[in-house]
Amino acid sequence: MGDYWTTDRTTDHGTTGSARALTAGLLMAGWVALLWILEGIDVATGHALDTYGISPREMSELRDVVPAAFLHSGWEHVASNSVPLLVLGFIAALAGLRRFAAVVCTIIVASGLGVWLTAPENTITLGASGVVFGLLGYLLVRGFVDRRPWDILIGVGVAVVYGSLLWGVLPTQSGVSWQGHLFGLIGGVAAAFLFRRPSSRRGPDNLVTV
Repeated sequence: MGDYWTTDRTTDHGTTGSARALTAGLLMAGWVALLWILEGIDVATGHALDTYGISPREMSELRDVVPAAFLHSGWEHVASNSVPLLVLGFIAALAGLRRFAAVVCTIIVASGLGVWLTAPENTITLGASGVVFGLLGYLLVRGFVDRRPWDILIGVGVAVVYGSLLWGVLPTQSGVSWQGHLFGLIGGVAAAFLFRRPSSRRGPDNLVTV
């Protein structure tokens, strides 16, 4: 008798998928809650945490590349970043937390270093928008890099909803770090290539032959 293959998709769309969605949701809800808590602390301390923003081209400020991504300049600022971060982060985290962590770390470093190198003198830059732009760039290209049709469709949906954010990489608004946006976006696109899924020549997942 000839061989044929069949696939078992239960683990892709059953309990494992639900568990991933729950984990991704809890992670992003906790992340956004942390941003609001930190802003509350900042306000209560007379904006003492603003010192952890990035001042350009000062060697001592390199240590602030990471914390700057979790701090904001006011309630309106943190509110504007919360929803896109929650949505884009949730979608990206569904693919797995280890990959998501690597992607986010790449984005934070790329955005922060870009700000450190190119921001105007006598400025302090902070906020999660670099991460938002990075996740946007990552989701837009991930499907094409991984050659996964479903992720391409997700990228198209993300482009429809959040594509207008891309104008934020242009220096059109005073007091907004287009540098953080631009380098975050670049970091996200780079992360899609750096952490792309390995190609497989074994056929579909869970291949069974008889």
